[in-house]
Amino acid sequence: MTYPPLHHRHLYQELQQPADQVNLARAALYLAQEEYPDLSVPFYLSQLDTLARNLGRRLPSDRYPLRLIRGINDYLFDHLGFAGNDGDYYDPRNSFLNEVLRRRLGIPLTLSLVYLELAQRVGLAMAGVGLPGHFLIRPTGQDLGVFVDPFHQGEILFEQDCQALLHQLFGDKAPLDPRHLEPVRPIAWILRMLSNLKMIYLNQHQRSKALAAIDRILLIQPTAVSEWRDRGLIYYQDGDLESARLNLERYLYQYPEASDGLEIRQVITQIEQQRGER
Repeated sequence: MTYPPLHHRHLYQELQQPADQVNLARAALYLAQEEYPDLSVPFYLSQLDTLARNLGRRLPSDRYPLRLIRGINDYLFDHLGFAGNDGDYYDPRNSFLNEVLRRRLGIPLTLSLVYLELAQRVGLAMAGVGLPGHFLIRPTGQDLGVFVDPFHQGEILFEQDCQALLHQLFGDKAPLDPRHLEPVRPIAWILRMLSNLKMIYLNQHQRSKALAAIDRILLIQPTAVSEWRDRGLIYYQDGDLESARLNLERYLYQYPEASDGLEIRQVITQIEQQRGER
């Protein structure tokens, strides 16, 4: 019996805990170990602790949430220079917490993670908010009705701003579903990071790295049926016909009513024909 790499197992074990006990930063660093095998998880967790201690010295004694948010914004963006990487948004390094801490550049998911980790360490509990096409965080435990956008220097938004953001991204008819504003569980946060990496690698034609991302998605969420299809299609592109057939057949077995079922069956037929010609 073969076992997944150790960092895969560490990631899986971290995310199997109750949501309120998951160390999201540690999970993100386990994720990064796929790309950086020598990465020291304790080193970067200690770096977050140090940043939070320095932040704490700058904050006012009356730590109301909005004052804390302003203080975090001043420290994280004005003093330390963290920023959204508009210039090279799809650089894979934007998705790895160690690189975001080193380069002080990231995407909404990873900048939100850094922000949340610092906020929690200075006494402000926050949660992720997974809008379609963007990612925010919001204070929890108090009904403030505000959202923070770490990709845009910690801009404070209200619900109507979230609706306007969806309109900007998807057109005037895009509705804001109340579920879009619900707190994102740690496992969903990490899965979104992996899905981003998968698409980045596919666009860069790094299929082996895309396969590694799919492996981790399925390890964490075996019910992610479409990943079997995508893995099968990647194997097909790579010429691994047996692995392609097995994954595509499993996709159809688990999702017989798939809207792309006809196309996938046609690919399986092509695989069988190619194998018969060998």
